[in-house]
Amino acid sequence: MVQFFKELFDYNLECNQILAHAIVSQQEKLSENVINLYSHILNAHQIWNNRIDPKAKTFSVWQIHNTAEFINLNLTNYRHSIDIIESFDLDQIVNYKISTGGDFTSPIRSIIFHVINHSTYHRAQIATEFRLSNLNPLITDYIMFKR
Repeated sequence: MVQFFKELFDYNLECNQILAHAIVSQQEKLSENVINLYSHILNAHQIWNNRIDPKAKTFSVWQIHNTAEFINLNLTNYRHSIDIIESFDLDQIVNYKISTGGDFTSPIRSIIFHVINHSTYHRAQIATEFRLSNLNPLITDYIMFKR
């Protein structure tokens, strides 16, 4: 399972890095919502990592980042996730509080899978924004990454 999660995070890193470059190069043609969604991907990833292994001051859920920071923030999140995968028992239960105040528990494996699924969901929303701006969206399907 460890190797599979590493592959998923490699995929997530590559898609997010390519998308960050595309956003920076096309920023003047894209809606503000693209910046908001990509920032949210970064924020949520960091928040979930910190629920497992607190390392940094946590971003707020909808904090907006400068596009020049996207690549480094994504790489930092990736490295933290890989460290978690390599250092923690993935069946370990984590207690955490969500941004709306509820208390929950989940195994680490579920949390790290959620990070991937959440990123994929919002990349699809960004793809829609690219289309609305008459730009071709990036192909970020997992199977394309694996080919």
